Amino acid sequence: MNTFIGNIPNHQYVFVDSSFTHKKPIGFIPAVWFRIVSFPGRVWGLNVMLESGAIYRNLPPHAIAFDDKSGVNWTPNEAQRWSCYGYQFAVLEYDYLSGIGCAARIGEERELKHFGRYLFTVAPIGDAFSAVPEQAKEFQFIKLKNNRLTIQPTDRVVFFDSSFQKVEPKEFPEGLKRQTEIINCD
Repeated sequence: MNTFIGNIPNHQYVFVDSSFTHKKPIGFIPAVWFRIVSFPGRVWGLNVMLESGAIYRNLPPHAIAFDDKSGVNWTPNEAQRWSCYGYQFAVLEYDYLSGIGCAARIGEERELKHFGRYLFTVAPIGDAFSAVPEQAKEFQFIKLKNNRLTIQPTDRVVFFDSSFQKVEPKEFPEGLKRQTEIINCD
């Protein structure tokens, strides 16, 4: 469990929009992303080491790209669906999902448009939202094919496993219901 700040499972080589880090921006610059920061009511913060050796803390997820030529304008709402819930979280890379292809639902479209690769999961812990079944979510960190990062809750991502699925999904599933009750046994 992490409080406020934690390592990601594997460092990622990225490029940072220098308008977030420099007084005189020079485009996208190489960096290594290695930690995340959780502040309630804010986007996830990304800690990186710049090529100069400087550590830059708390970059917003729309400030990085996985190449310096993506040319894709990326907004906070495309980079992340919900703000952080609290200070405590667990970071995990599920073995089964490791490196698997997926699609993220960034807008309200049902057709699959935003394809990418699973990086890791963050599960909020000990906050009021996570204690309520219909609000509890894990967040999937995904490297999209447009070389941008998106962070989406579990109900906005579908995964592709051709060894299990008979047909690859073409749109987001309908008819799934949220868990709404707490079940106990004595």
